Amino acid sequence: MIRYEVGDDQIGRITLDRPDAKNALTIEMRDTIVDAVRSARDDVKVRTLLITGAGDAFCAGMDLSASTVAKASEPGYKTRSTSEALRVGVQALIRELWELDKPTVAAVNGAAVGPGAHLALACDFVLVHEQTRFLWSFAKWGLVVDAGGAYLLPRLVGLPRAKAMVMLGEGATGQEAVDLGLAYRCVPTDELAAEAEKIALRLADGPTRSLGLSKRLLNESFETDLAHSLELEGVYQSLAATSADLMEGMSAFRDRRDPDFTGR
Repeated sequence: MIRYEVGDDQIGRITLDRPDAKNALTIEMRDTIVDAVRSARDDVKVRTLLITGAGDAFCAGMDLSASTVAKASEPGYKTRSTSEALRVGVQALIRELWELDKPTVAAVNGAAVGPGAHLALACDFVLVHEQTRFLWSFAKWGLVVDAGGAYLLPRLVGLPRAKAMVMLGEGATGQEAVDLGLAYRCVPTDELAAEAEKIALRLADGPTRSLGLSKRLLNESFETDLAHSLELEGVYQSLAATSADLMEGMSAFRDRRDPDFTGR
């Protein structure tokens, strides 16, 4: 139900392949995605990760059969089981994506609900089409926003809008998602896959180490002050200065040609 492939173009592709259930995540699917992201981190042949869904949906969130909160009314239910399930489950999934030191692209080809929306929003570049819809239904279930939503949403859309999404269930569709800051670009439906591939290829051809360091610096900017951010900038630039890609970039600039980065 999850397909993970690494192409000769150095793109790792994760496809949620449970279209009959709108790609709702089972425990097995969730864990397979975590394993795939970790594999992409360790694999030097992978320089960009691309995530999409099969059929007409991206991800309808967690399947109820995979949710511990669905068992809350059963005798012997322990609240600790929920927090632990979140920690090793969807929280691990979002954290692995957010902290991956390689660029990520999400082609959101339909509905993205709750944790399914956050799966996309944890990626660096989120592409949508006109019928793509982000939805949040936590309040309808009497649940607290989870899967990293309380961290991601205010950073993307601001606190007032994030509260409306979580507490009022307000969604966003197509270009609106771009205007709000949830997505990078909205394209015609039949162009989504090709546009996502185009961006993923561009990133895969880039200087992977420095892109990963820039990503980390940007992601950490909300948790640090200016002085610390500038200090990290110096540290990361020193690391980038040891890369073969820097030498290639400088050489290409002098020779007035396009650089041929290797990701090292």
